[in-house]
Amino acid sequence: MKKSWVQKIKDNENFPKVLNLEKNFPCFKTLNKMGIREGEPIVLANPSDIIPIMSKVPKGKITTIKEVCQNIAKKYGVKGCCSLTTGIFIMAIANAVEEEIALGNNSELNKIPYWRTLKVNGFLNEKYPGGLERHSELLQKEGFTIIQRGKKYQVVNFEKYIL
Repeated sequence: MKKSWVQKIKDNENFPKVLNLEKNFPCFKTLNKMGIREGEPIVLANPSDIIPIMSKVPKGKITTIKEVCQNIAKKYGVKGCCSLTTGIFIMAIANAVEEEIALGNNSELNKIPYWRTLKVNGFLNEKYPGGLERHSELLQKEGFTIIQRGKKYQVVNFEKYIL
């Protein structure tokens, strides 16, 4: 039987896990661009580390996966956070929110304004429910201006809105 999105965001008993960054990690290039070097400690987070960060982004503000990872790294006292697993969990959390709403469940997940969590450099997330069109629509309803850059969409002057 296929897992629901809510089931997919249940914490993994093997996480959080602190590891030293290695060149063969899928997130190596991204973390290296952020100044984290091979051998430095990083954390693989759980959804329960990400949900509170996404939940606290107020109307008129945004956050990006970079800030989410920085918050998690600080929590665990390490240099960085695996952006790949964090990004997967961010997408799964967004889908879990919409799943709960569609099912008419009144849960804490429904209160997460997931659309205010963007990709690096203020880009919209095509893997959110409804894709780029829906993500853009939700942000525009809150007054953000969205521009297209090739196949990607970005919040204009995203830096000034970061929480």
